[in-house]
Amino acid sequence: MDLDFDVVDLPATDHPTEGDKAPDFIRPLVNTEYWEDASLSALAADQPVLLVFYPMDGAFPATYIWNELRDRAMDDECAVTIVGLSISTPYEHAQFIKEREIEYSLFSDPQNGVAADYDIVNDLDGMAGVSEPRPAVFLLDTDRTVQYAWVADEWPAFPDYDAVSDAVTTHCDPIV
Repeated sequence: MDLDFDVVDLPATDHPTEGDKAPDFIRPLVNTEYWEDASLSALAADQPVLLVFYPMDGAFPATYIWNELRDRAMDDECAVTIVGLSISTPYEHAQFIKEREIEYSLFSDPQNGVAADYDIVNDLDGMAGVSEPRPAVFLLDTDRTVQYAWVADEWPAFPDYDAVSDAVTTHCDPIV
């Protein structure tokens, strides 16, 4: 297959894996109506969280990831909070949510500090000092213990959405 872009191997990371406690953070959390500072631990207090790291809004991987998650609607069948995180600003998130008809909230982390804490920083080629999180998915239980983890090891890469769905089904209570 002839791609219009190069596939790039990414360096190994020491990201959280199954059984690890995921780092907590507080960042602006954007939804369809407003945004406010929120912590990951507060989101996870009531039910598991599927934390999805993705490139900046508007990039083709972001669109593909959120279209896939929206269409699969895993949270319609299982009690899980699906939330995203990227370097995009709250204003960009609000526009992206509206344009893509996303029903999920998105954390804004323009300095990419959360990705650094999770060891999933992707330095952008040709842009000194500019980075974004590499695509990654973490399913966290109510005390932020990682139940499932996937982190891209090449660029671009996408999670196995069937495996993500299976993890959600396995680790989250069904909605009755």
